Amino acid sequence: MQKDQQEDHTRLLAELARQEQTLQLAAFSNSDALALGLRLVERARELGKAVTVDICRNGHQLFQHAMAGTTPDHANWVRRKNNVVQRYGHSSFYVGTLYRSKGQTFEADSGADPADYAAHGGAFPLIIRGTGAVGTVTVSGLPQKEDHELVTSVLRAWVETQP
Repeated sequence: MQKDQQEDHTRLLAELARQEQTLQLAAFSNSDALALGLRLVERARELGKAVTVDICRNGHQLFQHAMAGTTPDHANWVRRKNNVVQRYGHSSFYVGTLYRSKGQTFEADSGADPADYAAHGGAFPLIIRGTGAVGTVTVSGLPQKEDHELVTSVLRAWVETQP
């Protein structure tokens, strides 16, 4: 791996870790899941994108919506990305980037079955301050960086409105 590429991965990993530290909530209810899910759908509409949105807490799916233009494959991507967050405790984009930073691929080097795990951007841990990760907020349907950015931008705006 080239030095510039390694530096890019290092910077991105630091940014992704910072997001996990700052995008934390005081609490998260079923009603919050509905409101956040609807905001994600609305933001995707504003961008002219079609995505599947999923929000789970403690293994309980609280919100899922597949916009027109998505396919059943997106639900499988959501499941596989969520599994990465649950197993590794980081966003799916962070985990994939971590493997790339080592000159590896998640699929070949993690030991995780690719049928059940996808370290592609779009799944972000739902983190309660003082408690830790309790679930996932996930988008699938765009290139991985865009999936991740959609989740984090809407989650950032959500966090800014919370006490």
